Amino acid sequence: MKSSVSRRDFLQAAIAAGTAVASGPMILSGPAWSKEPRSANEKLNLAVIGVAGRGGENLHGVEHENIAVLCDIDDDRLNAAGQKHPGAKKISDYREVFDVTNLDGIVCSTPDHTHAIIVAAALKKGLPVYCEKPLTHSVHEARVLRQLNATAHVPTQMGNQIHAGANYRRVVELVRSGAIGSIERVHVWQGGGVRVFPNIKTSEPPKNIHYDLWVGPAPFRPYSDAHFHFNWRYWWDFGGGQLGDFGCHFMDLPFWALELGAPTSVAAKGEKGHDGDNDCPMKLKVDYKFPGRGGMAPVELTWYHGGWMPEGAEAYKMGSAVLFEGSDGRLIADYGSHKLFMQEGKATKSVRPWITDSIAGHHAEWLQAIRTSGTTSSHFEYGGNLTEAVLLGNVSYRSGKAFQWDAKGMKTDSPEADKFLKRDYREGWTL
Repeated sequence: MKSSVSRRDFLQAAIAAGTAVASGPMILSGPAWSKEPRSANEKLNLAVIGVAGRGGENLHGVEHENIAVLCDIDDDRLNAAGQKHPGAKKISDYREVFDVTNLDGIVCSTPDHTHAIIVAAALKKGLPVYCEKPLTHSVHEARVLRQLNATAHVPTQMGNQIHAGANYRRVVELVRSGAIGSIERVHVWQGGGVRVFPNIKTSEPPKNIHYDLWVGPAPFRPYSDAHFHFNWRYWWDFGGGQLGDFGCHFMDLPFWALELGAPTSVAAKGEKGHDGDNDCPMKLKVDYKFPGRGGMAPVELTWYHGGWMPEGAEAYKMGSAVLFEGSDGRLIADYGSHKLFMQEGKATKSVRPWITDSIAGHHAEWLQAIRTSGTTSSHFEYGGNLTEAVLLGNVSYRSGKAFQWDAKGMKTDSPEADKFLKRDYREGWTL
């Protein structure tokens, strides 16, 4: 903010005066599906790939439809899901899912490193897709899926579920209505750090695990509990650390509110829990710069995780949050709440809700889009753009280079950074 008052002094004076702004609507955009509309009473035939963890939550979100196929590389998890859906065909290899006819959509909830190969196969088949965030494991994959999405013309939804909540919509309305003036600075922090595994023990995979299918396109490493199931998030071969896990949730809000596109520059620094070539950082800070858009000022956005936060952020007593700094005040939000803090002499503006509330959540939006030839709020063009920006932070950290980003040319000004935009797939696996 343009003020002689320091951030810390301003916060201490403003916190007590902060007022929560009342909560209510949403513009859906993206390509429309060309298939004939379906009756609201007709159940959709869905395949769910990845049925436990986040996959279990997504399965629950669509379980009122006809679950035609269940797919998982863990036989125990697959059989447990099959007991709840006894009419479903059970499959271990995702590639066999696409041999099933009469499917109306695919739900993909596998680890990040296999998102793109599954989603690409679905889009090439002309099937609607719901895929967990981040949309892909690499920047290159995100761009490929955006391109496939542009030509497939099917309903897609990236699973950043908070996007469907009323709170984010009220924040978007406040920001776009100029409630805190022109915004040139945003801070996004997430309190968690990665799990640390200093002693990796390898073993033969359990008999219920189809391990080669789980590794998929990633470099083959011997099986270890330390990088399997949920723990895969903390290894570069399979996940993207805390930034990959939470970036598409928290950075979603400024991307939506400020209509951000591709950044022009990215610079990251971080700290590991221990020194390993495959380890994601325990702490990370990433500075992104975005150009002006449609009369709006350029924006500098900083991501922090693992305990790092902007100066004075502890005054808000929010372990994870998004802070917008405007010329007339500040706005802070987390998943379910937001507060407005005005500069002295600036009045709080009344903003009438204008973004339509979600019909019944993220899954319901996607299912309705399939039935009505409609679209969704976090389709793959939006979600792919957000994923690209998020993952560029990891590219900067892994390469040790700050860089300028040429979004159109899909390259940086750093040969070292360019090496981390895509990965080589293991033999036998292609996008």
